[in-house]
Amino acid sequence: MIERRAPAHTVPAVARRDVLRLAGASAAGWIALGATPDRMRIVASLTALPLDDELTRRSMTDSPTSRLGGLIVGLRQRGWVEGVNFRLELRSTFGAPDRLTTAVQELLDLKPDVILTGSTVETAAVLAATKTVPVVFATANDPVGNGFVESLAHPGGNVTGFTNSTAEMGGKWLQLIREAVPDVARVGVLFNPATTPRGGRFFLESIEQEAAACGVSAVPAPVNVPTEIDEAIRRFSEPPKAAMLALVDSFLVVNRQAVVAAAAKYRVPTIYPFHYFMDVGGLMSYGPTLEVRSADYVDLILRGTKAGDLPVQSPRKYELLINRTVARTLGLTIPFTLLARADEIRE
Repeated sequence: MIERRAPAHTVPAVARRDVLRLAGASAAGWIALGATPDRMRIVASLTALPLDDELTRRSMTDSPTSRLGGLIVGLRQRGWVEGVNFRLELRSTFGAPDRLTTAVQELLDLKPDVILTGSTVETAAVLAATKTVPVVFATANDPVGNGFVESLAHPGGNVTGFTNSTAEMGGKWLQLIREAVPDVARVGVLFNPATTPRGGRFFLESIEQEAAACGVSAVPAPVNVPTEIDEAIRRFSEPPKAAMLALVDSFLVVNRQAVVAAAAKYRVPTIYPFHYFMDVGGLMSYGPTLEVRSADYVDLILRGTKAGDLPVQSPRKYELLINRTVARTLGLTIPFTLLARADEIRE
């Protein structure tokens, strides 16, 4: 028998073992309880993160609060057991645009019953390739403006999912960074036009409105490749006093360590949209609290509900995180009024 090597983008063996442990019972045990399917269902998942990225590994831990772990735990509670009546197939584009089409086609070749996408970019690629396979986006910005759904209440088509922010978030990020840096005169806005909703305009409009109202200058700082991050941030280390906002952007999440390292190197106070940036040394973040709710929709779809009949859900809670040690390193004294509103203060 010829042994076939697994493609480089499939889930590593160790990670797969971690996921399989989430089933919490042997296949034989579940079969004995009558959990036999009419056929094995395939739940496919697409991400831009490398499979050895810390966030990917964390998402597959046996915790109901991790993205894939929570999915499997939730599905198990609804009678779906990995290896018994469904199997999970995970693919990565490694954040490379030239890998996206290939990864999507590989998933479609598996004839999945439902595809989970990790960001707006992956969702757009999958929907461009299929109008029939149900799609659930774990996070997406402006799904109506991007043409994914007809409306949040009635998506239509073959897609539904969860949003992770609104356009007004841009103005909120600016308000928060100004509280932390009261003497700021200009604010750089970091994003990759290819991977940010509407090329950045989804958030920039509210940022520019808030900037005009409070008398600071909002300066777009687009980056297209990782090597441009350092210089984009360095420009805001020079007078007049500046801070930065990092937009919701899968490119920035993939390259979060480079972003946070450059902000520290050039001493530029920066606010981020997710706690992922805080985990690698960011100053502060404001964004949705992670809630793993995809199992609800995946279960319904596997049982026959049309994805387009399920309303798109928005975040139920946002959280503010502040790292006081990073603030001191930057020479900042975070006002008590801001600290009092923080959901978490790190030292």
